[in-house]
Amino acid sequence: MAGDELLTAPEMGRADALAAAHGVPGLVLMENAGRAVAEAAVAVAPRAGAAIAVACGPGNNGGDGFVAARLLREQGYQVRLGLLGSRESLKGDAAAMAQRWGEPVEPLAATTVAGADLIIDALFGAGLSRPLDGIAADVVGAINVSGTPVVAVDVPSGLDGTTGTSSGPVVQATCTVTFFRLKPGHLLLPGRALCGEVLVADIGIPEQALQEIGARTFVNRPTLWRKAYPWPRIDGHKYTRGHAVVVSGPAESTGAARMGARGALRAGAGLVTVVGSVTATAVNATHLTAVMIKGVGGDAALGEFLSDVRRNAALIGPGAGVGAGTAATVLTVLASPAAVVLDADALTSFAPGESQEPVRATGFGFVVRGTEPAPTPEGLFSAIKARKAPVVLTPHEGEFKRLFGEFAGPSAGSKLERTRRAAETSGAVVILKGPDTVIASPDGRAAINDNAPPWLATAGSGDVLAGLVTGLLAQSMPAFEAACAAVWLHGECAKRLGVGLIAEDLPEALPQVLQTLQTQR
Repeated sequence: MAGDELLTAPEMGRADALAAAHGVPGLVLMENAGRAVAEAAVAVAPRAGAAIAVACGPGNNGGDGFVAARLLREQGYQVRLGLLGSRESLKGDAAAMAQRWGEPVEPLAATTVAGADLIIDALFGAGLSRPLDGIAADVVGAINVSGTPVVAVDVPSGLDGTTGTSSGPVVQATCTVTFFRLKPGHLLLPGRALCGEVLVADIGIPEQALQEIGARTFVNRPTLWRKAYPWPRIDGHKYTRGHAVVVSGPAESTGAARMGARGALRAGAGLVTVVGSVTATAVNATHLTAVMIKGVGGDAALGEFLSDVRRNAALIGPGAGVGAGTAATVLTVLASPAAVVLDADALTSFAPGESQEPVRATGFGFVVRGTEPAPTPEGLFSAIKARKAPVVLTPHEGEFKRLFGEFAGPSAGSKLERTRRAAETSGAVVILKGPDTVIASPDGRAAINDNAPPWLATAGSGDVLAGLVTGLLAQSMPAFEAACAAVWLHGECAKRLGVGLIAEDLPEALPQVLQTLQTQR
């Protein structure tokens, strides 16, 4: 089974070069790659001896196609191969594999794929970063309208394997066979939806090549963070498992904080307290049992409450209300020694133009107009970087755009690149939520999550996620690993619950998910 590392096209090129340095020739790698593609084609083909069209490009992807075509022909399949460009222009290993094909090669055209029972897309691989045009675009169009099953080599042609996006025509694959390690584009949308089932083939690249490459991007799976997970100890008790504090919104908006608190408690925090104004506390008192409550009169009282180092993790934002008052309370929380999770309104309150008015009452941080400068993203980031304890930000795309506007435009790069830049700029671990959630650390590490089902997109689910992160931070799990674990657990809970879940269901599914995870240790 492939490891958790994700490799960009340049990193994969380096892996090929390192394999050669370790004594594995490129021809061997290409033969193995083509064999893996042929095996996938046999599994997808509707019957033995079916008609298979192979569309080969002018580079190494085309070389893989030549290998697959030869092996399938040897197994009795009716193989038609078309090449984009001339056979004479092929170079290196691809030219050698075209020679081994041993038959005339017809020019690639839309007619190459017509009437086939299966199509192998070996036009372009993960390194393509320009839109397809001309004959290649025509062939891709013919592939997509044919309704024929497609096995793509490396990535569907037209897809950028690093960003998961395309600026032109792109193949919709039934199955994609990639090599050595997944690429970011296999997980980032829309790439994930275009790849179909993705198979990772071992083609002979030595594992030690990864050490020399130094990959910093990963698939978010338990193997990435399992060793850091704070499993209960036989000699542990509630006071050794941390004390999470969740800041409530005003009386009419308390539910989000309670969901965050429930998530923190289910994640294993030994103690959880919801703090709020007197009126908010009265509402919370009617709903909470194992979660404690505490009424505080303002930011000063909140700061004093959080100054106790035993209260070692804090969450603010769910249901807080957008305004300068919330921003002031966030700065109070950041001045504490606790690890901090900032979600929802705690982020938007620092967005330009969002906090020019005095408080929309949160019960804390009442600001008189003109006495305080308007909150800014730079002010938030400065406060984060000035502290020792970690901070985790949990924006969805809208909140991210408001807070990190310069990273949200069409030229800002992939979701992975944007999240990484946001983490570096803010000094916080950033969870950019979505069906392809990306988690990035200021030190450059990043992970892409792929286990979130579509029914997780329901009101309040983000509040639960923020609570899960807070509960793990309370148990002193490192921030990047805590964020990755919380995102994965959140997705697994949703998968276990199925269609129709609501946010309140998520914490209640966590014990079963954790039991399964512990059994696999």
